[in-house]
Amino acid sequence: MNIQTTPAVQAPPPARNLAETGLTSVMMRDILLKTMFRMNIDLVSDISRVICLPVPVTQELVDLARSQKLLEAMGTLHATSGTEMGYQLTDGGKSRALDALSQSEYYGAMPVPLASYAEQMKRQSVRNIRLTRPELMQGMGHLILPPDLIDNLGPAVTSGRSILMYGPPGNGKSSISNGIRAALGDKIYVPRAIEYSGQVITVYDPIVHSKAEENVDDPTQLRRTSNRFDNRYVYCERPSVITGGELTLDMLDLKYNPTARTYQAPLQLKSSGGIFIVDDLGRQSEPPQKLVNRWIVPLEEAKDILALQSGEKFTVPFDTLVIFSTNFHPNEIFDGAALRRIFFKIKIDGPNQENFLKIFAMVARKKKMPLDEAALVHLLKVKYPTINNNYANYQPVFLIDQMISICNFEGIPYQMTPDLIDRAWGNMFVRDEKIAK
Repeated sequence: MNIQTTPAVQAPPPARNLAETGLTSVMMRDILLKTMFRMNIDLVSDISRVICLPVPVTQELVDLARSQKLLEAMGTLHATSGTEMGYQLTDGGKSRALDALSQSEYYGAMPVPLASYAEQMKRQSVRNIRLTRPELMQGMGHLILPPDLIDNLGPAVTSGRSILMYGPPGNGKSSISNGIRAALGDKIYVPRAIEYSGQVITVYDPIVHSKAEENVDDPTQLRRTSNRFDNRYVYCERPSVITGGELTLDMLDLKYNPTARTYQAPLQLKSSGGIFIVDDLGRQSEPPQKLVNRWIVPLEEAKDILALQSGEKFTVPFDTLVIFSTNFHPNEIFDGAALRRIFFKIKIDGPNQENFLKIFAMVARKKKMPLDEAALVHLLKVKYPTINNNYANYQPVFLIDQMISICNFEGIPYQMTPDLIDRAWGNMFVRDEKIAK
């Protein structure tokens, strides 16, 4: 049997000269001056590492600034290097750096032009993923799921289209979403920043993006490992952005910092090439219908529309597997038009008794709680009939943790008894009663 696997993502090649960066020489020169001014660095090798351009290209940029009398050689080899000439800002260079900083505080890594970023996203599209059943099962780890759920999830993930998971609370919708992320497995290239119309938008976020490796040029080595790809990108695991009840519509817009005069990418742009999980849909301050309406164009056309402070609008790639997760029935929170635009609708039910017992035994083993047949019979025959045998995935963890807490308090070895089951059960639900005021 041939197992289809996702091909390795093609890396963005490093620029061989200033022209190949796709940026204007003025923008690169100003970022160079601001970086040297703010970070007080003077060696080309150090500057190269910070602005994320190869050493020869950085030298070309330094020579350009020297020709404009904004930089000057320090005249002697650097004391700590011995092999490199140091450079410093001239008075004119300092004046230009301050002027550039007044327009934008951004310095450091050179941005990637939006058009170049769009081309790289095509090469690493989440829609290129070919996920097999074994890979998806491995991503789900210890989760015990019915086979028909995997049957539905597999095609949904492989399509790279939107997914709505719905069903009663506590049955692992969030865990399944995370399992999908783990199953993707491969890595992509995330730009540190992108450039549009002379504006810089920072994208790489260490909170969202998990760096896979870091390559740094060693000027003493002939072989420059960081030249394997454009270091304006960071090699990362496919990103996963998770939001819940805190999600608001303005979190999906560009964030402008008026002090630094720079932009930060919105959540969906940071999740490009990966997964955007909207958990607990229906718990946000914005109505679910309104939130989904914001996604209509991106979901249908694979592009998003963002706006600068000036009001100018532009499009960016929308290459994200969007997973909506809700405890509400879809008909309660969406109209038919919205539901049509969500490609896959998958119901996540609670486990049957057999799977409930498997989960219970697995959790007990993990937490070193010995199983007891009398206690289990009491749980299944006495307690669950009181709630119409509605099993949920969260319940084994809750009950066993409760019994562990009781045993710790009473100073007795971990054990499972009908009495302890009753005490744990009493904390799992709140009695329906009126409270005197």
